[in-house]
Amino acid sequence: MNILVIGGTRFIGIHIVDELLRKKHKVTLFNRGKTNADYFPTVERIVGNRDDDLSMLTNNHWDAVIDTCGYVPRIVQKSATTLAPVSDMYVFVSSISVYRDFSQLNIDEQAEVTVLENSNTEEVTGETYGPLKALCEQEVEKAFPGRALIVRPGLIVGPYDSTDRFTYWPMRVARGGEVLAPGSKNAPVQFIDARDLAAYIVSGIEQKVTGIYNVTGPKETLTFEGFLSTCRSVLNDDVSFTWVDDQFLAKNEVGHWIEMPLYIPEAMSGMLAANIDKALSTGLSFTSLEKTIQDTYQWDVERNIPVSDRKAGLAAEKEAVVLNAYLEHKK
Repeated sequence: MNILVIGGTRFIGIHIVDELLRKKHKVTLFNRGKTNADYFPTVERIVGNRDDDLSMLTNNHWDAVIDTCGYVPRIVQKSATTLAPVSDMYVFVSSISVYRDFSQLNIDEQAEVTVLENSNTEEVTGETYGPLKALCEQEVEKAFPGRALIVRPGLIVGPYDSTDRFTYWPMRVARGGEVLAPGSKNAPVQFIDARDLAAYIVSGIEQKVTGIYNVTGPKETLTFEGFLSTCRSVLNDDVSFTWVDDQFLAKNEVGHWIEMPLYIPEAMSGMLAANIDKALSTGLSFTSLEKTIQDTYQWDVERNIPVSDRKAGLAAEKEAVVLNAYLEHKK
């Protein structure tokens, strides 16, 4: 199949291109040529900005377009409408963040999506990311009615993930000692290995799957304690976990999600407990948790960046201070 990938040289895009090449598809990349420009030297490239003239993309017929980096509805509308006459299918990587209410567990694809408060904004922030993605989905569906595959991933993890949100935990457990574990042991956690997301997208194209799908995992419920215990069994037995309650963390200004990855307020627990039955019924499968942890850890060791340059995770000094305070508090 002849596939156009918008993006393709960052994180999920890398894994999608790897999977397409593994399955022997013909791949063309369209991007600005600035990020990881040395990746995939044998793959055809069209260099350009998706917010500019896209007429060069209409000189081919595409079996599918995969949009890995659409965040602004106006820009996604431009690529979707331009490519609609020359592509059989449009795949859009959206996000689980599109949903309005995360207070309920087991959210499925029929749940209400969030709405942008300022319809004119194009700035992507923590508050606008989900609403903008929801509007991008609508633009894709308008341009490709009945011909769009929209995936709503949870937290995407694995090698090449520069956000450090998942990566913090394998690295912290590998360091050993006493680890601050946040909130409830039984809190649900979900994420999707980027390689599994890529495999689902490529299989979806091959099988001509259309519609909207929550794509996260694992298949069975995973608790925070289960996740950390697996990190320990894979990376370092010489580690212990001290579970610190929500109230104490709030009092000591330990933040959710970025400072303490995978830790979210209980009122938003549905964000890490979505219903994936629809994706499972169309072929979603999973790399073992052990392999995801091991491969992410190994990639992170090899990239060898200083702790000060990491984008997420609790600083070691602050962790020690909060742990000491908590142990004193519990005496």
